[in-house]
Amino acid sequence: MNQPTKRLYRGDLVEVKAPDEILQTLDAHGAVDHLPFMPEMAQFCGQRFRVSRRAFPVCVSASSPRAFRGDDIVTLDGVRCSGAAHDGCQKACVIFWREAWLRKVEDTATQSQVDLRSLDRLRTRLKVSIGLKAYYCQASELLKATDPLSRWQKLGRLLSGLPARNFTALQMLQYTGIWLFLKIRRMLIGEYPRGSSESTPEESLNLRPGEWAEVKSMQSIIETLDEHGLNRGLWFSPDMRRLCGVRRRVKGRIDRIIVDGTGQMRQLRNTVCLEDSTCGCSYMGFGMGGCSRCELTYWREIWLRRCDGQSDP
Repeated sequence: MNQPTKRLYRGDLVEVKAPDEILQTLDAHGAVDHLPFMPEMAQFCGQRFRVSRRAFPVCVSASSPRAFRGDDIVTLDGVRCSGAAHDGCQKACVIFWREAWLRKVEDTATQSQVDLRSLDRLRTRLKVSIGLKAYYCQASELLKATDPLSRWQKLGRLLSGLPARNFTALQMLQYTGIWLFLKIRRMLIGEYPRGSSESTPEESLNLRPGEWAEVKSMQSIIETLDEHGLNRGLWFSPDMRRLCGVRRRVKGRIDRIIVDGTGQMRQLRNTVCLEDSTCGCSYMGFGMGGCSRCELTYWREIWLRRCDGQSDP
């Protein structure tokens, strides 16, 4: 019998369990209740991290906020999927961890050693595809691993983040206030930002990691959007407006990502991600700034201008 896992909270130091321990938790698909343990996660066995937050609400593309069925999932500081086992997917998703895959440790505890043969056994049980041109990963299975939330359930999930130490009371009020402001604004003047272009333009700057770019003015960006706030299918969200006029270093190019819920690989053009730019989800119901995915924000190069020089502006 496995010993019950200790409850984990933000700031706790945890160690990813040994491969054989994780194997005992997995079903035939290498998952627990439809949440896969991915090959990219195996490299972290035996390593230690701080818990970033408990995973309550999650955003899934083309879907309302949802929640995992079991309250046993956390995220870890700085741990994102490399996409190495999934043909170089560049989505860089925050990885979700079942508490059964982690153990709480003290700073002074001796770090465990990982047996390479057991690591190989684990990797052979993990799958990466579910058919022709369809990948199997946490993003592809999110709709199966989560359930939709009613209005009151969304509120309950947001409030649950307070005792779980995901955020402070002041931050919760801030999230809710931003959501109320955006909701009222949408009711009065419609979707914002939005443009009027029927065929949205594109531009290639060929930006490279490490280069500096400045986000253009809101008016310049609106000129590139259609009436739904999209540029060639990519949404410019209300959160992104806060970076207009701000300079950021390019984190990387985004050329291929696996689509939530389908596992299909989608190709992108002239798109990058910027350092310190993640989705705040403040536009979602009941101030979903508490969303656990912290997805990278995708920037069309036509929304940016290259800054001269390589130094910090």
